[in-house]
Amino acid sequence: MWGSQSWLQPAFQLAYLMTMYNFMPSGDDYIRFLPEIIMSVMGTFFMVLEGILGDKKEGKGLIFGHLTLATLLAALLACMYANGFPGNAFTGMLIIDGYGTFFRVLVIGVGMLAVLSSYQYLKREHAEAGEYHALILFSIVGQCVMVTANELIMVFIGLEVSSIATYVLAGYLRDDKRNNEAALKYFLLGSFATAFLLYGIAWIYGASGSTRLDTIQAFLANRDVAHNMALIGTAAALMFVGFAFKVSAAPFQIWAPDVYQGAPAPVTAFMSAGPKAAAFAVFVRVFMTAFGPIVDRWEPFVWSSALLTMVIGNFAALMQSNIKRLLAYSSIAHAGYVMVAIAAHNQIGVSAVMFYLAAYALMNIGAFAVVAHFSRQGEKYVNVEDLAGLGWKQPVTAALFAIFLLSFIGVPLTGGFFGKFYIFKAALDANLIWLSVLGLLNSAVAAYYYLRILVVMYMQEPGESMASLQPLSTGISVTLWASALGTLILGIYPAAILTFARSSSAFLK
Repeated sequence: MWGSQSWLQPAFQLAYLMTMYNFMPSGDDYIRFLPEIIMSVMGTFFMVLEGILGDKKEGKGLIFGHLTLATLLAALLACMYANGFPGNAFTGMLIIDGYGTFFRVLVIGVGMLAVLSSYQYLKREHAEAGEYHALILFSIVGQCVMVTANELIMVFIGLEVSSIATYVLAGYLRDDKRNNEAALKYFLLGSFATAFLLYGIAWIYGASGSTRLDTIQAFLANRDVAHNMALIGTAAALMFVGFAFKVSAAPFQIWAPDVYQGAPAPVTAFMSAGPKAAAFAVFVRVFMTAFGPIVDRWEPFVWSSALLTMVIGNFAALMQSNIKRLLAYSSIAHAGYVMVAIAAHNQIGVSAVMFYLAAYALMNIGAFAVVAHFSRQGEKYVNVEDLAGLGWKQPVTAALFAIFLLSFIGVPLTGGFFGKFYIFKAALDANLIWLSVLGLLNSAVAAYYYLRILVVMYMQEPGESMASLQPLSTGISVTLWASALGTLILGIYPAAILTFARSSSAFLK
C-alpha cells in the first residue's frame, strides 16, 4: 500500500479538480481578502494572548485596545489597497468593488470608534479586555464578508460570524442580569430570523439552481419564470424577514429596544451602527441585483415596512424616559428612513443609503459614547432626566451631544440633513410622493423627543447625577470629537462621500 502510494490518490484527484475548475486561489484573491485575513489572525491571537497574560498583567485593557486599533488601521489600509484590485475573488463568492469597499471602510471605522469608547468602560466595569476586542474583530470580519458577498451562502456565513460575536458582546458583563437578558433575547430571536433567511436561500436555490447573485438575476430576467413565481416570491419574502430583523425594520423590530437597553453602552453603539450598516448593504445588493427583475413584487413590502418602521420608532420614542431605550426606538425610525430609499429602487436611492448610513453611524456612535460616559459604573444614570444640567457641568460634552441630536433631526450643516434630503429626493424621483410626505411628518415628530433632551441638558438645574460626573476620558474624547467632526463635514461638504457613493452604486441601476 505504501509502495503504491494509493493513499495519495485522493489528494492528487482533489488537486487536479481544483486546478481544472480554477478553485486554487490566486494572489489577487488573497489581496482582495486581506482585511479579513488580518483581523481573523489578530482576533485569534488575542484569544491566545488573553490566556497567556492571565490576571497578572496590569494594563491589559490598554494593550488590547492599542493592538485592536492598530489591527483595524492595518485592515483599513488593506481595504484601500484591495480596492485597486477590483473583481471577483474565490471563484466569484466575493466581489471587491467600490460599493463593498465603502461599507468595509465604514464598518471598520465604526469598530475603531467603538474600541476608543470602550477603554474607560471596560476598566470601570472590571471586564476582561482580550475576549472583548477579539469579538469586536470577529464581528467586523463577518460584516466585511457580508458587504462583499456575491453569493447567498457567503451572505449567510458572514451574517452568522458577525451575529454570533455580537450575541456574546451583548451579554459580555456576565454578572449583569440586564446583559444576560439582552444576549438571550438577541440570540433566540436572531437565530429564528436567520432560519427564515436560510430557508429563503434554499427556496431560491431550488427555483434557480444557483446561489450566485448574478446567476439568479439572469435567471429571473431571461427566462419565463411565471410558473415559478410563487416559489420565487416566497423565497424573497423569507429573505426579507431575515434582513428586516437584522436592520430592526418593522414588524421585526421588537428585539431592538430590550437589547439596546440591556447591552453595555459601547456594545450598543457598535451593534446599532456596524452590523446594521452591513445588513443594509447586503439587503440592497441582494434585492437590487438578484431580485431586481421582480422589483414590482417586493417593492410594496419594502415601502409598507418603511412607513410602519418610521411610525413605530418615532411614536414609541416619544414615551421613553430611558435614554438608551429612546435611542433604540430612534434607531428603528432611522431604519425606516433608509428603507424609503430602498423602496425607491433607483441609483440615487442606493447612493442615499450609503451616505445616510455613514452619517447615521457617526452620530449614533457619538450619542452612545456620551451615554457610556455619564451612565457611570453599572450604568446607574441612564434616564433622560439624569442629563439635567450637563450643559453647565460639562459644556463641551453637551455641545458635542447637541450636534448629534441636531443631526438626528436633520438640521442643516449636519450629515443627517443631507442624508434625509437625498433619501426623500430618491423617493420623489420614484413617484413615492405620499411616502416622502409621511416621512417628513415623521421627522417632525422625532424633533420633539430630541429637543426634549436638549431642554433637559441646558434648561434644568443639575441633579444628583451630575455630582459625581468625572471628566471625559481620552478615548471618549477622541470618539466624540471624531464623530462630531465627521458629522459636520458630511453636512458642510457632502460631495466627497456622495461622488464616491454614486460611482460605486452604478452597477445597481
